[in-house]
Amino acid sequence: MTQPSTNDYLRTALSLAQAGIPVLPLRKGKVPFGNCPACTDGACGGRPNMKTAGDCRCPRVCHGWAAATTDTAVITSPAWAPMWRTAAAVAYHPAGAGLTVVDLDEADAVAWARTALPPTRTVATTRGEHWIYRGTMRSANAVRPGVDIKSTMAYARWLGPGTGTMTALPDAIRTLVARTARAVRPTHVVTVPTPAGGRECHHRTPVYLERGIAMAEQRITEARSQVHATVYRTFLAVLSAHGRCGCLTDTHVARLFTAAQAKGETLRHCTDAWTNARTALGM
Repeated sequence: MTQPSTNDYLRTALSLAQAGIPVLPLRKGKVPFGNCPACTDGACGGRPNMKTAGDCRCPRVCHGWAAATTDTAVITSPAWAPMWRTAAAVAYHPAGAGLTVVDLDEADAVAWARTALPPTRTVATTRGEHWIYRGTMRSANAVRPGVDIKSTMAYARWLGPGTGTMTALPDAIRTLVARTARAVRPTHVVTVPTPAGGRECHHRTPVYLERGIAMAEQRITEARSQVHATVYRTFLAVLSAHGRCGCLTDTHVARLFTAAQAKGETLRHCTDAWTNARTALGM
């Protein structure tokens, strides 16, 4: 198969943008380009707000799904020209187009979908299929073996228009994601080690810690924009105040994760933000 040229990717991106589908270029490995100096050429080490190819420490939501646009002036701008010259694919932000992509990454997942989900438009992938529905929802990874949900705060690779008639997002997908979120506990991915030597907590009463966690929950809950950045900064503040004395428990962390997930963050997004905050503090 002939590899598409730079002009092919750009033409595809412009065509999608004109149809109201927000797009972005991907570099080799299906990784987004960085759109701020800290993330240029992958200097940040990964991607914020999506499955991780590394730990991006940039607190801004500057690339990945957040960079997707329908603005043809941006897509053809000098700033994006170098990205198109080395692009390896075109991606789009499903929720930005009012869509949800059920990413079926293996044959068993495709077989499950054919019995569990209503038919809709399908697109063949290298290992399975994308099933595309009308409607948006919270994105989630690994809701069952080989199945990821890509909608808000996520991107999907454009592999063509697909076949079949697009149908409405079924409740079965929403239920599956909700059930997975309840079943997964942060204790499996988050640890807050007590410092070597068992340093005594300097907080005079448990009220100090409880007030701090409650204020952090409120800060996340009241965020009206830049939710990911707010979550990261809040985690950073909590760890800065309480992360080295050993007083934080998995219950406290679960409360913060729950507040963030209620605002649309996935468990993986929360885990990445927590890890990045710990790394920034040298923990």
